[in-house]
Amino acid sequence: MLEFVTEKMEHQKKAYNKLSKIKVGACLMEMGTGKTRVALELAIDRIKANKVDCILWLCPVSVKKTIENEINKHIDKCSYELVQPDKIRNWQAHIYICGIESVSQSDRINFKLYNLINRRNCFLIVDESSLIKNYEAKRTKRILKYGEQCEYKLILNGTPITNTEQDLYSQWKLLDWRILGYRSFWSFAANHLEYSEKYPGMIVRAHNTDYLSRKIAPYSYQVTKKECMDLPEKNYSSRWVDMTWEQRDIYHYTMDEILMNITVEEFESYTLFQLFTALQKVISGITMNNKFIFNEPQNNPRIKTLLEIISELPDDKKVIIWCKYQHEIKNIIKVLSNKYGDKLVSEYWGELTEQKRNIELDKFKNNTKFLIANKSVGAFGLNLQYCNYCIYYSNDFNWATRKQSEDRIHRAGQKNNVHIIDIITRNSIDERIQESLSKKENLVNCFKNKLDEFKEKDDIRRWLGSAEKISKKECV
Repeated sequence: MLEFVTEKMEHQKKAYNKLSKIKVGACLMEMGTGKTRVALELAIDRIKANKVDCILWLCPVSVKKTIENEINKHIDKCSYELVQPDKIRNWQAHIYICGIESVSQSDRINFKLYNLINRRNCFLIVDESSLIKNYEAKRTKRILKYGEQCEYKLILNGTPITNTEQDLYSQWKLLDWRILGYRSFWSFAANHLEYSEKYPGMIVRAHNTDYLSRKIAPYSYQVTKKECMDLPEKNYSSRWVDMTWEQRDIYHYTMDEILMNITVEEFESYTLFQLFTALQKVISGITMNNKFIFNEPQNNPRIKTLLEIISELPDDKKVIIWCKYQHEIKNIIKVLSNKYGDKLVSEYWGELTEQKRNIELDKFKNNTKFLIANKSVGAFGLNLQYCNYCIYYSNDFNWATRKQSEDRIHRAGQKNNVHIIDIITRNSIDERIQESLSKKENLVNCFKNKLDEFKEKDDIRRWLGSAEKISKKECV
């Protein structure tokens, strides 16, 4: 009972040997290197030693099925339960799996987890712990409360920092505030973060980072795929798209509408996000009032380019198409179903129930050629290494989710070179998104860092596309 039927790889043994000696720790193994296997054995061994009697595993909702599969793959006769809002069905289960988003979205789930922690001695595992980096969020506060009741805790993540050193505080406070040495975020910030005087809340640099590294080193194991695995190469390429004349006109009109009543000095994160989102929607095919620019989705030059790319790929290869917006997903499903048949198309996005998503993943693995997915739902935890082609129809502004989504296919078990193709609209915000992703930056921060170079609004217009309107002849 509770015997492992798989062997650890060498780097997994090193992780286990270090983290098994401490009550709290961080398994910072890059995506695809097998940190779930390490976490399972660390926790199960504590159950066998009667130090805990169950495991509470918090993970992104989209990862719950993956954790379930990993349990069945690695451990013999292990009982587990997917936590539901109504009640705990099996009070004797070894592992309880709960979506981390549900902690903040459902008071009933939160109550059930408190009840579980008070009733049983839990080993707390927080998977993709960067999702609790916001120290002010309800989710973070609730999980920190769980942590206060659990003696054994483990956080799992590909890297301790996704944007800035600010990410560290909540994750390490969950383990034990004494590791970093700060009871409050403001004490931590006063010693390590420097904020912009011009843009409140924007971190311009971090201080004493060597101190932070020394503090977390005894409690963490970190490894990258490059250090421990011989994976095939990633090949990147881009395909460029031109807006239609009408689309370009709407693009500039939208930009001018938002910039009209704002000075260069007045930009804030919310304003920037509003501007970037409105412009990105135009290049995806809708106005800022959510009206479609094209009567039929196949008339959208972006979809035309997508179809051209697909026609050039090997017929026997599966393809993931990553999208940002729901209307993009719906339009692509419609176009591909009409062209290739709906039996070749699977979907994975927020509008689907968890059960439906799992059915769609099974279809993609066994039958269909295309998976149309949203990174906000599918970027975490999915094992899609049986596919080696992905197309980024559109990107969000966050490098962390981009990297997460790439690593769904570039991970242990991948036998072929991975091909990653970006669709980019010329003279548009797309170019700035690609620039920030290549620098591993958030687009909003990238813009703010350049604001001092902008003397007038035309500088901003040029950065986001072009200050001058392009003629109809040039857009045809």
